[in-house]
Amino acid sequence: MSNYRIVQAGQSRSFPVAHAFTQQADANGAACVFVGKDAGSAFAAADELGACPFVAVELGQECLGAHTGESSGTEGSNVVGFARFRLGRADPTALVELVRQPQTRDSAIAAARAAFEAAGLKVAVCGDFPGRIVDRLIRPYLNAALRRLDEKLASAQDLDKTLCLGLGYPEGPISLLQRTGLAEHHDVTQALYLALGQEAYAPARRAQVAKARAGI
Repeated sequence: MSNYRIVQAGQSRSFPVAHAFTQQADANGAACVFVGKDAGSAFAAADELGACPFVAVELGQECLGAHTGESSGTEGSNVVGFARFRLGRADPTALVELVRQPQTRDSAIAAARAAFEAAGLKVAVCGDFPGRIVDRLIRPYLNAALRRLDEKLASAQDLDKTLCLGLGYPEGPISLLQRTGLAEHHDVTQALYLALGQEAYAPARRAQVAKARAGI
């Protein structure tokens, strides 16, 4: 496993509080991890990272290519993107989505995976797309639940109950959004809608209302 140093660049959604991954960092580590909302800018301003076993850049909803650049499908180096999945105001989960480009070195993926897993995190590797895996899958489902509530298909309680009892979900979508934040859901879906142009990601009406009220 490669040791790594951390460059803090603003508040991090992945690591808002102390965690084994940040505590195990070494100021003289060979690899480099950029953490925080300005991680991409800090990476762009850094020098001499080519010899690092891996370089990891924390992402929001944007593609890693926004920071590394892209070139005719041949992009890729020792740089990976990452985000620890976190739904709205909820605490971050143990899942880290690790982003690779078409020609990202396998050795860099393996070294980054080993570093995250050594801190007790679980890693899923994905291509360089807005929203990565979980948000691409879950946001249309959450929007659909909000729209069915607007249509009065059933009460919020019965919508949640049917999904929990019928499909074994631990928590229904309406309860989940109320707990983690409708305004936060709006921000993510709006970013994905702008990036992908697909109607399924357009923020549902109730999310738009919650966002408007948050700004009052």
